[in-house]
Amino acid sequence: MDAPDPTPAGRSRVPESAQTGPHEQLPALIARRAGQPFRQPVAPYSREAFESFAAGCAPDTPLIIDSCCGVGESTARLAESFPDHVVLGVDQSADRLSRAPALPANARLLRADMADIWRLLLDGGYRPARQYMLYPNPWPKIGHLARRWPAHPVFPTVLALGGVIECRSNWRIYVEEFALAAKLIAGIDAAVEAFSPAAPLTPFERKYAASGHALYRCLLEIAA
Repeated sequence: MDAPDPTPAGRSRVPESAQTGPHEQLPALIARRAGQPFRQPVAPYSREAFESFAAGCAPDTPLIIDSCCGVGESTARLAESFPDHVVLGVDQSADRLSRAPALPANARLLRADMADIWRLLLDGGYRPARQYMLYPNPWPKIGHLARRWPAHPVFPTVLALGGVIECRSNWRIYVEEFALAAKLIAGIDAAVEAFSPAAPLTPFERKYAASGHALYRCLLEIAA
């Protein structure tokens, strides 16, 4: 589910899809999974990474989650913007994480499966103040619906963690599906809006904005 590495300069493009709106099978997929916990075993490397994090960060620590953080630029920027929070960036690619910039003292990076970390955080009693889902891999083919986070069986866990949850993408349909899934699973109404970032948080955001793409976001506010 991690976002792919940005394309070289001059090749940025909006995802192409036969979809013209949220996938028609998303409501049925969510209904079929309702009440069924996600039971996929946690990968040992994810558990080890989480335990190393938890050893230095208690559940009551003000926390921000930067999911699928790529090279960690967003993690660093969020840590600078929220100096009174620990910002946890998670990505499954060791190569991407090896290219992270210098990090503020309140930033942490973990190599782990994001779906595992969300579940471990919830089970460990963590309730982040904010969660970011910044330019996730859109998987725009119609047959790839289940690979998108809003359609993934772990998405109820993301909502259960709570806080302010923000999704950003240059593919409006992805953000619309994020909002629809939140409505269907948790009864949360949230708008999808176009926006222009004052300062890019990620390499993707910088590239897409420079290429003239419209950018979209949805913010959920869920009490812990």
